[in-house]
Amino acid sequence: MARKGRGRLSSIDLLPEDAEGDVIWAVGQLQKRERLQKDILKEFNGRLADRGIGSVSASAFNRYAVRKAKAFARLDEVRQISSALTNALGPDSADDLTITVAETIKTLVFEILESDGEISTKGAMELSRALKHAVEAQTISSDRRKKVEADFARKATNAIERAGKSKGLTAKTRDAIKREILGIQTDAS
Repeated sequence: MARKGRGRLSSIDLLPEDAEGDVIWAVGQLQKRERLQKDILKEFNGRLADRGIGSVSASAFNRYAVRKAKAFARLDEVRQISSALTNALGPDSADDLTITVAETIKTLVFEILESDGEISTKGAMELSRALKHAVEAQTISSDRRKKVEADFARKATNAIERAGKSKGLTAKTRDAIKREILGIQTDAS
């Protein structure tokens, strides 16, 4: 269920800015899933105490950890879906994958903007950047594909010319082959 607005700030959200490194450390420890949550909390509170900052309660840390676990699970799911798409499309389908991802981002941006939830100016900026990068990726992918296709056509044309001449084919026949195989229009066409 989507949260409306920013919700109630937790004691972790209210920590001073100089505790940001410790919060990032704690999130990293939670994400690794190598230690017990209570041990991470104990060390986290010790780090905060070293800075002269009050401790975070076990219940607040647990709520924070649960929120982060849900976010990590969602990111993991997205990675698995992306990996499956990449494998299904194959290495030669990078353009198809780029288009699929870009269209997904565009759809998500639209859905977020159309939802009842409010969006902050920072959120709007991040959505704008995501959309911009998706469009740029499509353009780069398209430009790369055009370059690869032009390079292939040039090499194929040269190969047809060399092979055709060595086999005694007329210029008209070589042009017909290029037209049929590559769709290249020649001066003789």
